Amino acid sequence: MSEALLAASMRRTLERQRAAQLADGIPDWGTRIDRLERLAALLKENEKALCESLQADFGQRSIANAAMTEIAFPVAGIKYAMKHLRAWMKDEPRRVALLPRLLGARARVCYQPLGVVGVIAPWNFPVNLTVAPLTDILAAGNRAMVKPSEFTPRNSALLAELIAHRFSEEEITVFPGGLEVGTAFATLPFDHLVFTGAGSIARHVMRAAADHLVPVTLELGGKSPVIVSRELPFDLDRLATCIIDFKMSNAGQICLAPDYLLVPQELLRELIEALRSAVARMYPRLLDNPDYTAIINERHFARLQGYREAAAAAGAEVIEINPAGEDFTASTNRKMPPCLVINPADDQPILREEIFGPLLPVRTYRDVDEAIAFINRQGHPLALYYFGRAGGAELEQVLARTRSGGVTVNDIAAHSGCEDLPFGGVGPSGMGAYHGHEGFKRFSHARAVYVQAKINLADAFGLRPPYGSRYRSVIDGMMK
Repeated sequence: MSEALLAASMRRTLERQRAAQLADGIPDWGTRIDRLERLAALLKENEKALCESLQADFGQRSIANAAMTEIAFPVAGIKYAMKHLRAWMKDEPRRVALLPRLLGARARVCYQPLGVVGVIAPWNFPVNLTVAPLTDILAAGNRAMVKPSEFTPRNSALLAELIAHRFSEEEITVFPGGLEVGTAFATLPFDHLVFTGAGSIARHVMRAAADHLVPVTLELGGKSPVIVSRELPFDLDRLATCIIDFKMSNAGQICLAPDYLLVPQELLRELIEALRSAVARMYPRLLDNPDYTAIINERHFARLQGYREAAAAAGAEVIEINPAGEDFTASTNRKMPPCLVINPADDQPILREEIFGPLLPVRTYRDVDEAIAFINRQGHPLALYYFGRAGGAELEQVLARTRSGGVTVNDIAAHSGCEDLPFGGVGPSGMGAYHGHEGFKRFSHARAVYVQAKINLADAFGLRPPYGSRYRSVIDGMMK
């Protein structure tokens, strides 16, 4: 199908969804709960098939990790939304000035559906990052169209099939396909568009959305730092376990993965050994380990190898962590051993680009001012991680002098799992936030409703033409 025909087909689907939304009116609580229940059932009843499709797309994807991150986490998010939906849907009363309030004026905000929301999902967590926005979109009473990633074709096709079985085309429709599908999809006049992926692609998506003034939510990434304080409330082994657990999950192909460490000079060697030990404990073998995921494709594998080789050529110390001493050069499964890159130069790609893989730069610092200055040179990240005293002045200094989408103290990415916190980036790491109540609001129109009092103050105080002295006295009173 040509790009023009494809765009026309998707536009017809958008028009059908919009027509159905207008014809049916604002969906009630029961309709929304029914849609959320169907979405949760889709995940729970097809866990095995969805995880196996991901394993086939990656070449090797940890089934256990996928079951948690792609199935259990989204189901928990759906359950949270269902639990709180009735309260979220209530109108919010707002304050009115004293005199009109005494005369009977009232104001409220009604949260109403936007209409049809587009979702462009990424390849790294294709189920989770489709279902998470869909949860908030459906909770807010909208319809949705989804463009999944072409890098996970088996999973995308399966998700399209499962959604088509559970939902009518007027509720949710999925459009798998490559670049031409994504390009046509981004140009549609949605009521809102959600994109998760790379900042370089987000720029094109935002330009396309601008043609129809479509508001966007962009969940991007960036270089999420880890600050290791001298004031650690626990030992380095615990810190290293937290870092390695998340960094090696999905082989580092996570937007929230630690992208570099900032560690006091005197703790560097001790921390390196703690990181080595943490890898050995959790991943004693790598090549044939079903818990360790492969890099998604050859292009990304070559990119990561290039980062590593460029840093080494420029003089950085590269420490490969390979607990079983396996021969990765003879493997064709696109698995890559984790590597620490010690004090790479500022101009190296590994410090300029989001890594999205099992490479971890480690930079030393002398004082927290130096660490903060380095973070602020990198652009605002999606997350910032601080390991130190939770109630200390140093943490408050870090929070006050840096910006990031979210922060977790003394762990990695825990803020993203708290359903009552908004999740999103700032600046180059994204715009807009969703999850939980913020997600419901993100995909709702906050409609202001004002009910005038029986006695209209404009008449009572001479606020209509022809303007005179009484009009001027009101102006003067307002400015006192």
